[in-house]
Amino acid sequence: MAPGTGWPGDPAGASTPAARTAAGVRRLARTPRLDVLEARVSVCSACPRLVAWREDVARRKRASYAAEPYWGRPIPGWGSPTPRILVMGLAPAANGANRTGRVFTGDRSGDWLFASLHRVGLATSATSVHAADGQELVDTRMVAAVRCAPPLNKPTTEEIATCAPWAEAELALVAERLRVVVALGSIGWDAALRSLAGAGWAVPRPKPRFGHGATATIGARAGSGGGGEVVLLGCYHPSQQNTFTGRLTEQMLDDVLGRAAALARMDP
Repeated sequence: MAPGTGWPGDPAGASTPAARTAAGVRRLARTPRLDVLEARVSVCSACPRLVAWREDVARRKRASYAAEPYWGRPIPGWGSPTPRILVMGLAPAANGANRTGRVFTGDRSGDWLFASLHRVGLATSATSVHAADGQELVDTRMVAAVRCAPPLNKPTTEEIATCAPWAEAELALVAERLRVVVALGSIGWDAALRSLAGAGWAVPRPKPRFGHGATATIGARAGSGGGGEVVLLGCYHPSQQNTFTGRLTEQMLDDVLGRAAALARMDP
């Protein structure tokens, strides 16, 4: 889907500059405006393998979505521009967010996540289907560490590093009110720690260990622009493998997100 051609909520236009290299990502991530960052993320083409994959999936389409348009571009962060809670995963799903244009939307993992967010008061609806469904998050924002759908859900080390400045810049821009980061899965946990460190927070050493319900306190952000202590919470990823086997239950997911909501309401 070309930018500026009418996709609901598309942050970019035909003139939005696109990063084509890792250096381009670093340069274009330097902006004081969240809406500008979202637009630039949504047209990034710095990783050739990911560009080819996301666009090929959008052309071929899964049979069950053959009649639907596909977004087929990087997925910007979404939700409150002044969040107290940030939910971080690794990457969009090829026929989920890569189809719908909204992070964590359009697949079974997203169904579980949004239903839980609604139950604990962090989403206005229990479902998230597409970019024009009216869903809103309450004091919450969602991001993926890697913004393009990767083949086999496995970005390379180089792709993760190339994409990292987008998440670091986004965290810096929402730092003032941020109190809690919920990391989905061990890979999301590692990505959250890297992104927080890259954005200036004092991540403890040795690295905190992931587990469902794990908690780590991240020291206040250095420099100007705000950013006090942040509580990092670990949560098993709501993948079908975890939910079908019972490794993650609705109550377990509600417990972590409910705790995030309670912590976010506390005075810093």
